[in-house]
Order: sequence, then structure tokens, then C-alpha cells
Amino acid sequence: MPKINSVKIANFQVGGAKPLLIAGPCVLEEIDIALKCARFMKEVAREAGFNYVFKASFDKANRTSLSSYRGPGIEKGLAMLEQVKKEMNVPVISDIHEPWQAEPAAEVLDIIQIPAFLCRQTDLIVAAARTGRPVNIKKGQFVSPWDMYYAVEKARGAGAQGILLTERGYTFGYRNLVVDMRTFPIMRSFGVPVIFDATHSVQLPGGAGGASGGEREFVGPLARAAIATGVDGIFMEVHPEPEKALCDGPNSLPLEEARKLLLVLKEIYEVILKNDILSA
Repeated sequence: MPKINSVKIANFQVGGAKPLLIAGPCVLEEIDIALKCARFMKEVAREAGFNYVFKASFDKANRTSLSSYRGPGIEKGLAMLEQVKKEMNVPVISDIHEPWQAEPAAEVLDIIQIPAFLCRQTDLIVAAARTGRPVNIKKGQFVSPWDMYYAVEKARGAGAQGILLTERGYTFGYRNLVVDMRTFPIMRSFGVPVIFDATHSVQLPGGAGGASGGEREFVGPLARAAIATGVDGIFMEVHPEPEKALCDGPNSLPLEEARKLLLVLKEIYEVILKNDILSA
């Protein structure tokens, strides 16, 4: 397997001996919820031996229904993310949907994320890459792992300072996703760190009557399997009260459940490192 080009985020590297945790509520709601999630997950990450990045979207432009909550928008949302970043002393990531958003987002974000539905949008990837911020490209539900090579090449060609790829499941019939574990070594062969989105992968797109459903009981089994393949990190959406979340509640983890899972993942990752599976 080719050498992984590690990505520098704040004061740590992704793609090395310490795995990455990207976690937070799906979309920004009240600032108190964001701060509570960041505070809790930062401590959990420290306990489990993960580097931590706080994630929340300032705008969810791909909601199922026109009436669905999208978030506070770019101006207010970036201000909230900046507050989380400063008060919690953690790096932050959020997604952009249009090229013009890249520059203002880069003033706050430590990583710019390309949403799965937009992973083939050349102008968006190029705009994110040109900011000088690392770019996390989520693999579309309709894209093979081999074809993500071209998304990586777009970002590299535009001068990206660091590239991550995130798997979030592949469309399997109507309103269902499946995770192909071959995806991880395939995409890692491009020389970039690969992250597993454990919560979006159990989403049931549009499966709740004008909203997406989810099967959070499968988050743990899939996350454990992904870590065992040698991925570089885990992405998960968490919420203090998922039943009340304004977006992706059915596939978000309660905070304490996320903590228990991370401690199990820690043990699996230690076995991976001990047996040098990441470089195999």
C-alpha cells in the first residue's frame, strides 16, 4: 500500500499513529448544544486516545423537504463555529455548498468539507482546495471508491494542502445504504487518510416521510468493523437528545453512547497498531 500523506490539522497529524474523531450535531442549533457536544466529545476523545475535530453544518442545503430545518446560515453559523473553536480550543469543520462560500469559511474552519452529493462538483472542490485549508471530500452515495481518485486529483491539481476522504455508504435500492468494507483500503491506496462516517452510513434517505430515517443500532457494529480495516478516523453525529435533534436525529448517537463506543474503538485500534495493519 502506498505511503499515506498525513494531513496537518491544528497541532496534530491525521494519518499517523493516533486516529481522528470528527463529531458534533448534524447542523448547528442553539450555541449551548454545540458547546455541550464539543466539551463532552473533546474529553471523550482524550480518554479514548483520538485527536478531535468538532463538526456541525451552518447550512444543510440537501434536506429532503423545503420545510426542513437547514441551520443558521453562513454568517451566523461561522460565528457560532468560531465561538466553539475559541471556547473549547478545538479545530472545527463544516461543509460548503457553493464555491463563493470557500473563502469566508476558510477564515474560521480548520477543514473544509465537500458534501457527499457534491463530490463531483469540480468548481466546489477547486475553490476549497485553493483556500489552503485541508479538504475533506465525502464519497457520494452514487460513486464507486475507485472513482474518488479523480476527486482527489482535482483537489491536488488545485493545490490542496491536505486531503481526506470520507466513506458514508453506497445507495442500495430505494432509501437504503450499504457499507462496502473494500472501500477503505481502495481509497487509502490513493495516498490519503480515509475516515468512516459511522452515522450517515446508517441513514435511511427520505425514509421517514419527508425526512430521512436511520438505524442507529448499527452504528457500533459498522464503526468497529471499519476501525478493524485500518481507517484513519471516525466521523459521527452526536446530540444530547437525538429525538429532539433538528436534523438526522434517527442516526445520531446520544453522548454517553458515543463515549462507550469510542472506548471500544480505542481497544480495536490498539490491536491494529500493534500488528502494523495500517501499513499492510
